Amino acid sequence: MYAPGYGPPPYGPPPKPPVHFSHGVHRLHMATPVINAVGVVVIAFVLGGYSLLLTQTADGVAVVLTPAVIARFLLVMLPVSVVAAAIGFWIWWSLKFWIAGDDLVVETGILRRRNRRIPLAHMQAVDVVRPLVSRVFGLAEVRVELAGGDQAETKFRYLGRPLAEQLRAELLARAAGLPGHTPEAPERPYWRVGFGALLGSQLMKLPVIGALMLFVALLAFGVAFGELGVLAAALPVLLGLARGVIAPLVMHTNFTAALSPDGLRLRYGLMETRMQTVPPGRVQAVRVVEPLLWRGTGWARIDVTVAGYVGERQALSSVLLPVAPRHVALQMVGLVFPGTNAEAVPLLPTPRSWLAPFRKGEAGTDDSLFVTRRGRVCRRLDVIAHARAQSVRLTAGPLQRLLGLGTVHIDAPPGPVQVAAEDRELGEARAIVESAAGRAHRARATDIRTERWAR
Repeated sequence: MYAPGYGPPPYGPPPKPPVHFSHGVHRLHMATPVINAVGVVVIAFVLGGYSLLLTQTADGVAVVLTPAVIARFLLVMLPVSVVAAAIGFWIWWSLKFWIAGDDLVVETGILRRRNRRIPLAHMQAVDVVRPLVSRVFGLAEVRVELAGGDQAETKFRYLGRPLAEQLRAELLARAAGLPGHTPEAPERPYWRVGFGALLGSQLMKLPVIGALMLFVALLAFGVAFGELGVLAAALPVLLGLARGVIAPLVMHTNFTAALSPDGLRLRYGLMETRMQTVPPGRVQAVRVVEPLLWRGTGWARIDVTVAGYVGERQALSSVLLPVAPRHVALQMVGLVFPGTNAEAVPLLPTPRSWLAPFRKGEAGTDDSLFVTRRGRVCRRLDVIAHARAQSVRLTAGPLQRLLGLGTVHIDAPPGPVQVAAEDRELGEARAIVESAAGRAHRARATDIRTERWAR
């Protein structure tokens, strides 16, 4: 029995109060310089340190740990370790960050300080990445993606995992126009990709099947005729299979997509886990991909162009759903561009010509979307909202001009999805350009979306 008004005694330490990054100056986790220094020492050991332990003996080169060998090794590696530790500490000490009003402020340097202010309203995405090494120490990396090219990414490597999630939540809240202490918005699970479906989708691709058959044929030929030289040809094929099957499996294992007021939340990864949050309105264009063998099972993949992702970051973050039933994928397109239905847009076929007699292409538009469909072996449905179009242009190559054809491009920021209506008759193409440009202008004028979507 407890005294009136008193409950059971608390167990464990009291929970830590939440950190507000608008109060005071903040630094990275203290383990950051240690991890960076260890990484430099490991690279130095692999490149040259290991060779210092080798000694020529009567039986060949071997590792013989004599006092002279150990002294030689330490004479080289100890200074490298000291320099790596000093540089790691210098970098850690020189970086500070905080939130000042509507800006994220990052200050670097000790002798020469550099102060960078990042408007949160221009933030394109916030990712929390946990490489395998950081997961061992309970750390995470926060990546803030901004529009403006390859140098527009800001990294905080590393923070404690709870602190990283608090930073992500506060950045998203302030970017939305909410107070920084607003708790993380709830989410609604949308789709989870099972490992069986993910593995099957990677194996059910014509290039993968062809590479697998070639690999088996090369091995069979080598065994049957005792010709080991075929291994030189089989190894690149094996590496291609690893890149085409193993790499996507490792990247997208445990893939889940959830819907939240602060945007799309994607979680995935086996060796390196990633939580990607794309705020509303940041997806610029969408592609629904249906390879030939997937269509029998009704599967599709969604690729997207998100402003701010470029280069390697773009390749890692351009998949909205690696595999899902087709109706789920099309429903996701309707969620990315609210109030639209890409399937309901009427499409007109491309006129036949000897330039591309087997090409199948269609294009169409309504008041909200511009849609193209092309491909026979691998069918692709490209979708862009008129409000996201940056420009509309007409191009025609020499052969196209000879045939009176042209291609209409609805330009979005650089990314994997670029929407184009190919090989249209020039008269029709000019009409499409005028129509798309007018619709884009009206859509931008009536678009109620603001940078601070919560307002």
